[in-house]
Amino acid sequence: MSEAAAPGAQQGLDAETLAFARRVFQAARGGEAEALAAVLHRGLPPNLRNEKGDSLLMLAAYHGHPGTVRVLLDAGADPDLANDRGQTPLAAAAFKGAADIVRLLLDKGAAVDGRGEGGRTALMVAAMFNRLEILDLLLARGANPLVEDGAGYTARAAAEQMGAADTAGRLAETGG
Repeated sequence: MSEAAAPGAQQGLDAETLAFARRVFQAARGGEAEALAAVLHRGLPPNLRNEKGDSLLMLAAYHGHPGTVRVLLDAGADPDLANDRGQTPLAAAAFKGAADIVRLLLDKGAAVDGRGEGGRTALMVAAMFNRLEILDLLLARGANPLVEDGAGYTARAAAEQMGAADTAGRLAETGG
């Protein structure tokens, strides 16, 4: 199983390998840090991705498991690896309102304005969903409020479009 390849029957993988892959991705979703640490120690690639391009780190960040996020980062997982929709683990954590995971990803090297092709930055996501604490954290870490997504929206424009008054107001105060 290659790091970039999505596991699946269409790639000729046997049932046992597919079952293992399902367990590994479920461990990331479920926050099973010890189980993941064990398979990573045995050589599982930390940037393994599923059929949607979601890495183990993306799933752990999205589902709010800081311990699992730390295990994956310590094993060499790329904190900026975007999925097929251009979303990064940092943006996933911002969407879910997981400030502890946002902090951890930034501390471990995630690019504050990172994103995949046409995707939104974590600041844009925090702004859209009125995540004021995360917006402030990202701004304090150097996020650029004037970056535009693939549709030409800045974080403030995205917040205004979504009716997120608190974050739109904060961005207006900061010149974003």
